[in-house]
Amino acid sequence: MSAGHLRTPGLGAAPARIATFARTPFLAACVGMLICAPASRAADTDAPRKLLTSADVLAASGPSDWKPLDPQNTLYVELPSGRVIIELAPEFAPHHVQNVLALARENYYDGLAVVRSQDNYVVQFGDPEGKKPIRSAHRTVAAEFERPSRGLAFTPLQDVDTYAPETGFVDGFPAGRDIKFGRAWLVHCYGMVGAGRDNDVDSGGGTELYVVNGQAPRHLDRNVTLLGRVVQGMELLSALPRGTGPMGFYEKPAQRTIIKSVRVAADVPESQRTELEELRTDTPTFTSYVETRRNRHEEWFKVPAGRVDVCNVALPVRTKASAAGGR
Repeated sequence: MSAGHLRTPGLGAAPARIATFARTPFLAACVGMLICAPASRAADTDAPRKLLTSADVLAASGPSDWKPLDPQNTLYVELPSGRVIIELAPEFAPHHVQNVLALARENYYDGLAVVRSQDNYVVQFGDPEGKKPIRSAHRTVAAEFERPSRGLAFTPLQDVDTYAPETGFVDGFPAGRDIKFGRAWLVHCYGMVGAGRDNDVDSGGGTELYVVNGQAPRHLDRNVTLLGRVVQGMELLSALPRGTGPMGFYEKPAQRTIIKSVRVAADVPESQRTELEELRTDTPTFTSYVETRRNRHEEWFKVPAGRVDVCNVALPVRTKASAAGGR
């Protein structure tokens, strides 16, 4: 680095001055310190910053960046292969959520089955015969496709979306928003849970639930009530054999997977709960995490995308035990 770049008074004088100093070892050493030390500091300043990966951001996160799942709005779906955990979204579908909770508490889902597994679309479960009685819950609930956007803690993405004027996250859930009309809604990303319905928009209520198991079918947004998302155990659903009938329905009872039980986490003894926490979506850490999904800096990636889709920001979920072990 040149002396002129350092802008140190006197050093721009000409080589004769430096030559004169160089005759005296002490002065020469001082000149060396004046020239070399700032250059070293400048080199440190100019060193490129490390480009963060998602793993880096999560490793640097603190306890306040995470929040536990609310057991009052968490479902445990017990399959022969294991437990599927669903987080419910009362901010967007309060009446459906209350009805699903009521159905679970009266053991409506126990003994029902996964009746459909359509490749790259949805897994659906419910009553194959449609005859199981309902006690305290309702068979149908008015549609909750969208809600007013006012009052929502909406964390927007800067990226342009195909289906919504704006997308982002609300308390962990992927959502769309239209500021002009003041509306917001959940969007059909992988793992989202919705209430099946017939042609009548008010014909759903949670007696039949579906889970997105493929490429996000965003054309369904605001056409079906979304009421939650799978936070753990999605692999148990996505690995199910595909149905052989139209739209992926199973044609024979033997092909179906029985639902052993569905319970509200708050009703399960604490010793039997799966204690999870998820990354909050209203913090600087989440903003940094989104950027690492927008521009991937892991060694394998060579061309960062420079943009991200709301459904490609998979929200991290971890067990409390693993979180405590990493602190």
